[in-house]
Order: sequence, then C-alpha cells, then structure tokens
Amino acid sequence: MEKLNNSIDRSWIDKWNQPFIISGPCSAESELQILETANRLNPSHVQVFRAGIWKPRTKPNTFEGVGQIGLEWLHKVKKNTGLMVATEIANAEHVKLAISFEIDVLWIGARSTASPFTIQEIADALEGENNKIILVKNPIHPDIELWIGALERLSDKGVRKLGVIHRGFYTYKNSKYRNQPNWNLLLNFRSLLPRIPIICDPSHICGNKEGILDITKKAYHFQCEGLMIESHCDPDHAWSDAQQQITPENLLEMLEELTCIKKCDQKSKRDLDSFRILIDELDENIITLLAERMNISKKLGVLKKYSDIAILQPSRWEDLLKKSINFGKSLGISEELLEGIFKMLHKESIKIQNKN
Repeated sequence: MEKLNNSIDRSWIDKWNQPFIISGPCSAESELQILETANRLNPSHVQVFRAGIWKPRTKPNTFEGVGQIGLEWLHKVKKNTGLMVATEIANAEHVKLAISFEIDVLWIGARSTASPFTIQEIADALEGENNKIILVKNPIHPDIELWIGALERLSDKGVRKLGVIHRGFYTYKNSKYRNQPNWNLLLNFRSLLPRIPIICDPSHICGNKEGILDITKKAYHFQCEGLMIESHCDPDHAWSDAQQQITPENLLEMLEELTCIKKCDQKSKRDLDSFRILIDELDENIITLLAERMNISKKLGVLKKYSDIAILQPSRWEDLLKKSINFGKSLGISEELLEGIFKMLHKESIKIQNKN
C-alpha cells in the first residue's frame, strides 16, 4: 500500500488551481454532436472533454458505442479546442487504439475494475506508457481491496499518473440514487491512499439531472480534487443515459456556484458539513430499511391471517429482542436505546399486521 501511495505522480492534477473537471456526453453519437458539445463547454472551467466510444451494456442488441470512428472525433476536439480528451477502455485493443489517436485520459469502468483478469490485460497493454492519465472507477460493489488491487496492478507496470473515479456503489435496497455514494467508504479509501487524486462522478451516482448539484457540493466537502459530469448538446435526445446528462450551460452554472461556495467556506465548517452528510446518508439508509421492514410485516400479516396464526408471538418476540440487544451491545450501542427502538418497531409491526 505504501509503495503504491509513494509511486503516484500527481503533477497532472496539482498544476490546476481549481477543481479538475471532465465533461462531455455519455456516448459519442456523431461528429456534429461531439464538436457542438465540446465547443459549448467553457474552457476556463473544464480541462477534459469525455465521450464513451465503446459502451459495455448489460444486454446485447443495444447501443454499444460507435467504435473507432469516435476516436477520430475526439482527436478533432483536441485539435480544435485545446482540451484534453478522455474515453473508457475495457481491453488491450482499446488501449492500443486510444493511444494511436493521442487520447490523453483513459478511464477504466466499474465492470472492468471488478475483474482482476481484465485489469491485468489493460495494465500489460499500458506498460511503459508514462504520459497517459489513467483513472480507475470504483467496482460496482463496495470492495476497497478490489479497487486498490486494480491500482496496484497498474502501478506494477509503471503507470504513475493514476487517479480514481468515485461513481457510487450498487445497493440492494431502494434508494434515491442510481448508485449509493457511500461517503464513509470514500473516507476510508482516502485514509489508506491519501495521495491518490479522487474524481467524483455525480452523474452516475444520481442517475438523474436533479441531484447532480447536491452531489457536486458534497464531493467538495469530502475534498474530491475533481468532477466528471456528463454534458450533451441535446441531452433529452441522447442515445444513452439521457436522464442524467445536462447541457454545457447548466454545467457552467453549477461550477460557478461551487466556486462561490469555496470562496466563502472555512475548513471548520467544511469538516462539520462532512459529518452531517455522513449522518444524512445513514439516516436515509435507516428510513429505507424501515420501509422495507414494514412492507414485510404487511405481507406477514396477510400470511398469518390466511393460515389462522395469532399475530402476536411472545416467544418469537422475546428471542428477537434478546438477540438484537446482544448484537447491538457488541457494537457499542446501549441496551436502553436498543430496547426502545425494537419495542417501537414491534408495536408498529403488530399494528400493520392487524390491519390485514
């Protein structure tokens, strides 16, 4: 871990006196779309233009990217605007092609990060390529070791300009996010690898336009060095992820608001807000789990009524309370608090079951 941390070359991001911004459409669709979007981005705020060329989809027979021709369009953006350009790579052939078209920033997607074999193939293809910036998205599931392992494989092949992209994590429960931010995990990652630049991806965390500004502000409180936000010249008609893309003009408004926040913010307040964000995220998780618990209680009530089983089961309740209190105490939670919480939950569950 220490070897990886010390090997990082941060020169590509430390030279900027502002957040490192990557923006552009989810997918390259046409040369016109690429050039128009790039020309409408404000170069005083945005350093890198991005577009997906190869799109790994869950199911076949859907739009999977335009392929190599999209690299030609990105190269034209680089030449015409002076912006650096970026795209996702998922295998050795992608690496070879992206390098041949002078793509500056290559990112590795969440699905690829989850596969050590894929990461090793990409790392082997990048060996000796010291000028490219390589960004690694977090794996789909909250596995820090898998994330760090991907970075170590790249570092072992001499890749030094490394960074990570925080795009949120899959969650089994219902959530207002497409991918749960899990800010506490991000803090743990930062404590293990403090020198790795972190780019936050509000577009994939939210999965919608409405929440992007809120996540952008939270990313600032957690000291992310940059942002990757999807923008499109005509987002409502985008070929992929239309619901989470914004116009270049909307992006500029968000970034200017973030600049204002930074100017008037103090470190003590930022730290305070960070803890509040962690609590808010945990509270949302608790509420979601409570809703799921009560929904199961409703189904349980229907089943008990159909099977002519008494709603109240004293022995079951006593065992549940005892087990929950013992487990909670092992985690440092007071018996009084646990007993109060579970008595309220039990009372509400009984009420719901009796309604059926």
